[in-house]
Amino acid sequence: MLERRLHPSKALLHAADLINDAQLMASHGIVFGKPKIELDKLRAFKDGVVAKLTGGLAAMAKQRKVRGVRGVGTFVSPHEIEVETGEGKKLVRFEQCIIAAGSQAVKLPGLPWGDPRVMDSTDALMLGEIPKKLLVIGGGIIGLEMACVYDALGSEVTVVELFDQLMPGTDPDLVRPLQQRIAERYAGIYLKTKVASAKAQKNGIEVTFEGDNAPKPQVFDRVLCAVGRTPNGNKIAADKAGVRVTERGFIPVDKQLRTNVRHIFAIGDIVGPPMLAHKATHEAKVAAEVCAGLKSAFDARVIPSVAYTDPEVAWVGVTEREAKDKKLEVGVAKFPWAASGRALGMDRSEGFTKLIFDKQTQRVIGGGIVGVHAGDLIS
Repeated sequence: MLERRLHPSKALLHAADLINDAQLMASHGIVFGKPKIELDKLRAFKDGVVAKLTGGLAAMAKQRKVRGVRGVGTFVSPHEIEVETGEGKKLVRFEQCIIAAGSQAVKLPGLPWGDPRVMDSTDALMLGEIPKKLLVIGGGIIGLEMACVYDALGSEVTVVELFDQLMPGTDPDLVRPLQQRIAERYAGIYLKTKVASAKAQKNGIEVTFEGDNAPKPQVFDRVLCAVGRTPNGNKIAADKAGVRVTERGFIPVDKQLRTNVRHIFAIGDIVGPPMLAHKATHEAKVAAEVCAGLKSAFDARVIPSVAYTDPEVAWVGVTEREAKDKKLEVGVAKFPWAASGRALGMDRSEGFTKLIFDKQTQRVIGGGIVGVHAGDLIS
């Protein structure tokens, strides 16, 4: 699970930031010239980041005398799992268990998935090539992060999104500066649009679209499908342990992360949204403490979210949309970065900061930032 969880998108997004910053300075008297992308070296850097993270965790596990068994595990009883290791099957018995089987990318039906030119987010991170024309299906956080990477590396990017805004569920005003910036850079952004068909051809993947503003059929060198993630609850034979799993594959848990089977716990993507690594890490700590007999519970009042796009979008607590849905009496305070010396000095004044507060108590109950380093500032 480690390699999947500690994915290397941040290393690639850092590379994209460097390219974009260098381009931006050209209009201010510092010209670096067109970047030369040595894909093998960039791939090696990204793989090295993953290796350091997973290697460090493996060393920590060894120090703490944690035994690792690598393979695909499924329950065979409430106190046993069977692990297919590739060299045969191993039976592992346990007194307590924490399920952390995560999620996987949704594979949209109707796409020619047997063709390597059709990618999910994991494939896209492999950096097989820099396609001349890239279609990103899904304008959520993962799709837009990868679009930013490939745009910086030189791809002509087109994004299609089924809903009426990018990053559905996020406050529209936070998304607007991002959309305005990428609209100038990308070949097209099509909202309320879906892929009707996709056919593999010699010269690329021919895609047709449906929607009010749908573009004409086009051929793309690569297609990235980023329409969300689905939990792996139905892939671990949880029923053999008596663990309840929903139709969608989520495992319901209580505040102590216990499933309906008292000695089996679950954490991370598999217990429900938000599907964020920092939420999973905190849940893991709580579950481990409960296993050890401590009186712990998961009581996160707020969980921050960050889209590492360019500009970054970050929010925490109650959003304006949520306040409206719940009919809360709130006020909103906004500070435009056009009035920030720091933002002007970076020539990145498109962002803003906003705070959402309870009108009666004046207590801040939420906040959002869009702009460079929003993910650092949200804390």
